[in-house]
Amino acid sequence: MKQFMNSKDSLITEAIDGAVRASGGALARLDGFPHIKVVVRADWDRSKVALVSGGGSGHEPSHAGFVGQGMLAAAVCGDVFASPSVDAVLAGILAVTGKAGCLLIVKNYTGDRLNFGLAAERARAFGLKVEMVIVDDDIALPDLPQARGVAGTLFVHKIAGAMAEAGADLASVAAAAQAVIRGAVSIGMSLDTCTVPGNPREDRIGIGQAELGLGIHGEAGVEQVDFTGARAAMGMVVDRLLPHIGSSDHVALLNNLGGTTPLEMSVLAEELGRSALGARVKWIIGPAPLMTSLDMHGFSVSLLPVTPEQEQALAAPAAPAAWPGLRRFGEVGLRPLPDGLTPIRPEPSAHPARAALIARCCAALVAAEDDLNALDAKSGDGDTGTTLAGAARALAAGLDRMPLADTTQLFRAIGAELSQTMGGSSGVLLAIFFTAAGDAAAGGRNWVGALAAGLERVQQVGGARPGDRTMIDALAPALAALPQGVAAAALAARQGADGTAAMTRAKAGRSSYLSADKLSGHNDPGAEAVARLLEDLARAG
Repeated sequence: MKQFMNSKDSLITEAIDGAVRASGGALARLDGFPHIKVVVRADWDRSKVALVSGGGSGHEPSHAGFVGQGMLAAAVCGDVFASPSVDAVLAGILAVTGKAGCLLIVKNYTGDRLNFGLAAERARAFGLKVEMVIVDDDIALPDLPQARGVAGTLFVHKIAGAMAEAGADLASVAAAAQAVIRGAVSIGMSLDTCTVPGNPREDRIGIGQAELGLGIHGEAGVEQVDFTGARAAMGMVVDRLLPHIGSSDHVALLNNLGGTTPLEMSVLAEELGRSALGARVKWIIGPAPLMTSLDMHGFSVSLLPVTPEQEQALAAPAAPAAWPGLRRFGEVGLRPLPDGLTPIRPEPSAHPARAALIARCCAALVAAEDDLNALDAKSGDGDTGTTLAGAARALAAGLDRMPLADTTQLFRAIGAELSQTMGGSSGVLLAIFFTAAGDAAAGGRNWVGALAAGLERVQQVGGARPGDRTMIDALAPALAALPQGVAAAALAARQGADGTAAMTRAKAGRSSYLSADKLSGHNDPGAEAVARLLEDLARAG
């Protein structure tokens, strides 16, 4: 798999230097490459309790991304998914620990416990005050003797970090960290495993499956489950968390495991709000990548029942840019549409034949969704089918509100519906097409003439002409042939759509940005949609 890296050997040291270089002077690193990889606060003065955390790399922004005022004083980085050495941890401790002492925040993995633990003993031999807490928030594997430490670690970083920044002593900071650890619970789900740099991706999770409770190093989860969408996925995660929490208000940390898009994460935030847990989540951190697993296409939810003091610590200012802050998690805020945009609904009227015709057109576009997306992916962004199908579903659902018996008002109503439900330039052009057709019908044109007038207006506004490799290459000949019947129009549309495959230069639309080799041999998806729609109508007789 292609990755933006130079070599496995230099990956982590180069990434650390890149992060330090881009920090604006807020971070520095110890001069110990390649074996000692420690990132420290550039402004640290040792007068307060130092928080030191770390572990294997690959979880970015954890841990170096949370070094800064209000959180960590130092992060000790190992290689990908590998604990740092004892000497590296000791170097981090010695670099930032003064008389106030140091708290080590360690995730519950054998390598981290041993290396951080031995480093703590050696630091104490130097006369330093060092305490260590072990985070074990993962509830995925109930029979595991020692639960794993995952994204709930960030609660500890932030709450203990705020206390240390405020001047609390080591005993108080350590006690606060332990209280957070007792309350924090987490579980994750992923659609795929992660790609360890330089290695092939493990093909463990089958098509149509997701894995529940897998670890942040790609360890297998508690079970593989059928994946049916974001709602069911969040529901399974919530079902596992509910037995571990009480009725008090909680803060949720919604974590992107690395490869999930921001769009998907926002959907998951909405599903969290709709879930059985939603009423108990008063605050949220994220959604954001916080404790990732390289490029894993998954998410995790961490919960913490919070006291007022913990809430205050979570809300306290923190310098690291990777920390998204604490926000209230509430209802979806609504405001009325501005004047002039509230839809004006025409008086509905019945016309069974027209209703059946429109319903068939909508069904044809919905059925073609996947094929049109695949065709668009060859020369665009792969969404033509979804755009058309979404508008078709909305139009079909609104047929009972349409003025079906009045051709003029029907064309206008379809235009208004498409302007609201269909995105992109296609939605605007089709809205113009039907609105102009309605205006022409009001002026006395029959329905064929009205559609031809709509096409004229689209060409005037959009600037495309036949030969420009757009839907007009199928729509124009189809409308010209329509007086001879639907079969003739379908044949003309098919010939026009197939002709676009030989057009290696688009003069309008998104395809105009593409080179000839990306266009040759593929029909324009908009023209193909027109042809398929008319072919379906021709088959119906």
